Amino acid sequence: MARNAKSKGDKKENGATLGFEAKLWAAADALRNNMDAAEYKHVVLGLIFLKYISDAFEAKHTELVAEKKKGADPEDPDEYRAASIFWVPKEARWQHLKGKAPQPTIGTIVDDAMASIERDNPSLRGVLPKDFARPGLDKQRLGQLINLVSDIALGSAADRAKDTLGRVYEYFLARFASAEGKSGGQFYTPSRVVRVLVEMLAPYKGRVYDPCCGSGGMFVSSEKFIEAHSGKLGDISIYGQESNYTTWRLAKMNLAIRGIDAQIAHGDTFHADKHPDLKADYVLANPPFNDSDWRGELLKDDKRWVYGKPPAGNANFAWVQHFIHHLAPTGLAGFVLANISMSSHQSGEGEIRKAIVEADLVDCMVALPGQLFYSTQIPVCLWFLSRNKWNGPFRDRRGETLFIDARKLGSMVDRTHRELADADLARITGTYHAWRGDKGAGNYADVPGFCKATKLDHIRTHGHVLTPGRYVGAEAAEEDGEVFEQKMQRLATTLRQQQAEAARMDAAITINLRELGYGG
Repeated sequence: MARNAKSKGDKKENGATLGFEAKLWAAADALRNNMDAAEYKHVVLGLIFLKYISDAFEAKHTELVAEKKKGADPEDPDEYRAASIFWVPKEARWQHLKGKAPQPTIGTIVDDAMASIERDNPSLRGVLPKDFARPGLDKQRLGQLINLVSDIALGSAADRAKDTLGRVYEYFLARFASAEGKSGGQFYTPSRVVRVLVEMLAPYKGRVYDPCCGSGGMFVSSEKFIEAHSGKLGDISIYGQESNYTTWRLAKMNLAIRGIDAQIAHGDTFHADKHPDLKADYVLANPPFNDSDWRGELLKDDKRWVYGKPPAGNANFAWVQHFIHHLAPTGLAGFVLANISMSSHQSGEGEIRKAIVEADLVDCMVALPGQLFYSTQIPVCLWFLSRNKWNGPFRDRRGETLFIDARKLGSMVDRTHRELADADLARITGTYHAWRGDKGAGNYADVPGFCKATKLDHIRTHGHVLTPGRYVGAEAAEEDGEVFEQKMQRLATTLRQQQAEAARMDAAITINLRELGYGG
């Protein structure tokens, strides 16, 4: 996930100069030659992952070598598994690969390394890319790429694996999503959108579920949130599912590179739910927008459709009801949907939305600015649902929904993409937390043009449409402190001056036309 740019002199605790990810990307991209970004992605990310597990292994190996007199065995796989570190056989260790990088057989050597790691680590079986020997991959460039990735080892052993390599993996995911354009949305949600969802819900403890998890960004951000707020990483359990096999592999590697233990299944969430009995405390998701190819006609009588049968031509409300189905009695959900979900009345969608509103499940609606996503220019919104608005750590919010219109926030980071700043995120999340009564969040107040706490009766008068612009009103005009009479006198004088100037210009134009023979 892309970061905000900082000065070249800024450094993190691991000693890596911020901005080195961009330099590394530029070098890796130069080696791509004519290879398609979607294909090259697996080459680069596969090598970064291999470098990560090798670095973590070598750090533990060095430790065990120092403890040989105490009975430690550096070549015993169980020593590593006991420390939740992947066992890396000799033929897959990075130094071995780096030494073989100049050889024309380097593609086969990397494939064999990947296969041996999968063989010895059951949790990685079927996950790692193993097509480095294919004829279309230039072996000289592959060797150069291995040498490039070899440089990603800055700072202390404790930091470098999870922090530096994790940051590189995250940054490269974002850049590949941008390079692939529309198809990039299949595996990547912009980090700032993910952060809004995660920081709004604040998942400190419990079960976190994403049934369309892409490359696992929601889970990574959840872990970051907990770390940033001095929580315990073991306090959340992670469950996910992804239908695209190559994207599922990216998720498995993305989570493994950060040491995140998760149950991520591969399969179609609608037709082969791998967590059928899960009741999650938090659902975080960015499902495909307006998906018309979800084979809904095969699920007409599904038990998940409590609020109405979703249309076969659009999966939006199938996803919403799937999320609700998997929420625990006190669960919270936050997810991205196309704006049409807030107002559509086609094919029964309006009736489904009405039923969900009348069940008092809608806690907050956020309209986002456009151009946040790499994959689509479709305007999007955030839905936040609560199974229980009255019995929990927050105030009683029954019969009330918060609307936030954030369409004016953010700034353009390039010609086609907008990004929310930290201050924008803080404003959105702070408003929600103050409204729902989070401890220490301060007092809530409606802000014309930005946020409005609205009663269910008022939503009914709008036909259960949930577009924030209908409720927040117009932004208040700034007071300039000028006395009204003085302002009117000044404006009237300015108007007379402009009228006199307009008359002078009209007369000049008339004279010019006459001189050209077009006078009246």
